[in-house]
Amino acid sequence: MGRPLTVARRTTGTDYARLSLWHETADDDWVPRAPLPGSFDCDVAIVGAGFTGLWTAYYLSRADPTLRIAVLERDVAGFGASGRNGGWCSALFPASLAKVGSHMGRDAALRLQRELENAVDEVGDVASREGIDAHYAPGGTIVLARTPVQLRRARADVATARSWGQGPDSLQLLGEPAARQHLNAAGALGGTFTPHCAAIHPARLVRGLARAVEAHGVDVYERTAVRSIEPGAVHTDEGVVRAEVVVRATEGYTAGLPGYERALAPLYSLMVATEPLSDSDWGDIGLAHRQTFSDGRHLIIYGQRTRDGRIAFGGRGAPYHFGSRTRSSYDRVPAVFDDLRATLLDLLPQLDGVRFTHAWGGALGVPRDWHASVGLDRATGLAWGGGYVGDGVGTSNLAGRTLADLVTGAATDRVSLPWVNHRSPSWEPEPLRWLGVNVGLRAMTLADAEEARTGRPSMLARAMAPLVGGH
Repeated sequence: MGRPLTVARRTTGTDYARLSLWHETADDDWVPRAPLPGSFDCDVAIVGAGFTGLWTAYYLSRADPTLRIAVLERDVAGFGASGRNGGWCSALFPASLAKVGSHMGRDAALRLQRELENAVDEVGDVASREGIDAHYAPGGTIVLARTPVQLRRARADVATARSWGQGPDSLQLLGEPAARQHLNAAGALGGTFTPHCAAIHPARLVRGLARAVEAHGVDVYERTAVRSIEPGAVHTDEGVVRAEVVVRATEGYTAGLPGYERALAPLYSLMVATEPLSDSDWGDIGLAHRQTFSDGRHLIIYGQRTRDGRIAFGGRGAPYHFGSRTRSSYDRVPAVFDDLRATLLDLLPQLDGVRFTHAWGGALGVPRDWHASVGLDRATGLAWGGGYVGDGVGTSNLAGRTLADLVTGAATDRVSLPWVNHRSPSWEPEPLRWLGVNVGLRAMTLADAEEARTGRPSMLARAMAPLVGGH
C-alpha cells in the first residue's frame, strides 16, 4: 500500500493556546492536522511529533527524499515538552563528561561534547534556512554563585573543564563584577559563563519544524493515539502503520506504551512568566544578549529573557506521580508556582510589584542512569531517542541527525558517538520508584537549606547523587 491521501484538518475542543506562554504566543492557530485515515505501509514510522521525532523526520527527508515517512502524534506537534520547556538550546548533557568517559573513553566523551556544541549552531542554521522565526538568540548561559559554597562549586566546575582540555571559550569563571554585568542578581558573588546556549521560543521552533517536514514530503498525523509499537508495526486507534523502521520519540510519555513502563520516569518541571518589563527594568537587570540563566543550587532553576521582554522562569520540585502517570492536572501545582515566583523575586528583587501573567508545566523523560541515548536495533527495526532530563532542545537535534544516519546506513562520525545504542537500566518497580524519586527531589531542597545553614557542601546531596544523576 502507498501513502494515504491527506484529508482536511478537524477541529478539537482542546484549547492548545492555553497550555503555556509559548503556546499562546506561537503565532499559530493550533488547529490539529488530520488524524491517520487508516492502515497503510511506509518506510519509517515515527511516534511523537516533538523535537526528537520532527528532527528525525527532517534529516531523513533531506537524506533520502524517496523515503515514505509518517509522524504520528497523540495530540498536536509541540503539545508536550517541546512546546513547554525553558527555551534553552544548550550543549548540556544529563551525564557528565566523566561519566560518559568512564564507559567509552576520554576522546569519545569529548567528541560527544563537541557535537552537542555544534547542535546549538545547527538549530539556528535550520531555523534560518527554513524561515522559522524561533526568536533564536545565541547569548550563552550565566550560572550565578550566590553563596560561598556555590562559588567553590563554580571554581571546581571550571577546574574540571580545564582538566578535559576545555578553555575559557567553553567555560569561564566570573568574578562578582563580571557576573553582575550579565545578570544583576541579589547576592551574586561570581559564577560561570558558557557561550554554548541560545535562548529560543520553543513552540515557534517546534511548530515551524512541523511545517518544514511537511514541505519536505513527510506526513504528520495529529490526534492519532498510538496504543503500542512492535517490530514492523505501530498500532493506533485509526489503524495499523506498517514500517521497516519504527522510531520511538515519546520522551516523558514513554511509560504509557506497553512494555516501556519503566524505561523513562516522567518528572514534572514547572514555569512562570512575568509581564513584559520596561527598558528601565532591563537596564537594571541585564541579560542584554538574552543570556539564559541559573544559579548553583541543587534544586534546578532556569530562566531566560524572552524577545518580548518577559522573564520566563522555571524549576523542579513538582512531585513524581505513582506508576509514572501523566495527567493534565499535574501540569499545575500552585505551591510550586508560588515557590518559583518567590525564588525569582529573591534572585531579582527589582521585580517587586511586577505582574506574573502565566504559569504552566509539563513532563520530561528521565532514564534511570540519567544518560540520554539514541539507537537502532537492526534486528527488529526499532529505534529510539530521548532521556534528555530537560536538556533536549539542542540534544534532540543531534539525536535526529544521528537517527537519520542510523536508518539510512550513513557512515558518519555521529553513529559511533558514546550515546549511540546506550541502554539505560529500567527504573525500579513501584512503590520503590515513587519513593526513591520523590525522596531524591525532596533531598535536593533540603541540601540547599543545609548549605545555607552550615556554609559547607551538603553531605545529603552527595549521598543522594546516584539517585538524581550525580556521580
